Amino acid sequence: MKASWVALAIAGLVTACATTTSPTGRTQMVGAVSQQELNQLGAQAFSEAKSKGPLSRDARQNAYVRCVVDAITRQLPPGAQTGWESALFANSEPNAFALPGGKVGVNTGIFTVARNQDQLAAVIAHEIGHVVARHHDERITRQMGAQGALSVLGALAGARYGQGAGEAAVQGGSVLAQTGFLLPGSREQETEADVVGQQLMAQAGFDPRQAVNLWQNMITAGGSRPPQWLSTHPDPQARIAELQQRSAQLVPTYEQARAAGRRPSCG
Repeated sequence: MKASWVALAIAGLVTACATTTSPTGRTQMVGAVSQQELNQLGAQAFSEAKSKGPLSRDARQNAYVRCVVDAITRQLPPGAQTGWESALFANSEPNAFALPGGKVGVNTGIFTVARNQDQLAAVIAHEIGHVVARHHDERITRQMGAQGALSVLGALAGARYGQGAGEAAVQGGSVLAQTGFLLPGSREQETEADVVGQQLMAQAGFDPRQAVNLWQNMITAGGSRPPQWLSTHPDPQARIAELQQRSAQLVPTYEQARAAGRRPSCG
C-alpha cells in the first residue's frame, strides 16, 4: 500500500514536469517547481548568503562587478535584462554564482584568478549561463525524481525483506543516484554553461579567448581535485581545449559587438 501511494506521488510529479530543449539542443526535464517559485528560492538563498556575509565594502570593486554584470545581462532576451542584483562577498575563495530571479554573487577571491575584465566576464557569464539554461529548474526536478524513486525502492524492499533491507536499499540507491545520475548531469550543465557563457561574453564585447586564460589561471591556483567521474565539473584540460575551440569560432561575434559599440570599460 505504501509503495502504491509513493508510486502515485511520483506519477503526479512526472505529469507536472515537462520536456524541453536546452540552448545546446540537449533534452531537459524541468517543471517540478514554477518559475515564480524558482525566483523566490533564488531570492531567499541570495538574501541568506548576504546575511551571512561578510560583504565587501570596496566601492571600486563593487562597481567593477556591477559593470560586468550589466554588460552581460544586456545581451539576454528583453524580458530577462532588468532587475539583476549583484553582491560582492569578502571571501578569499575564488568563486561566484548566479541564481534564478536575477541574482549574482562574486567572492573577492575571484580577482586572484580573473585578472582583467574579460576574465571576470567569463566567470560571471558562465554563472548566468546556468540560469539561462534552466539548470536550477532541471536539477531540482532531477533530485525530486531521484528521491521519489528511492522511496519506492525502499518501500518495496522493506515490504518484502523487512525495514532494515528497505533502509539499506535507500542508502545504497542514494550513492548510485548521486554518482550515476545527479553528478553526471551536473557535468553536462557545467559544459553547457561554458557554451552559453562564452557566447554571452562575446556578444557583450568581452574577448571570449580570455575564458581560456581564466581556466589556465584556475589550474595554476588550484590544488587537488576529485576524480572526473566523481566531480561536478569537467576535467580542466578537456575544458580548456573546448574553450579554445569555441573562442576561435566566437571571435567574429566579439568583433561585431565591438564594431557595434559594445566596448565595456569596467576596470
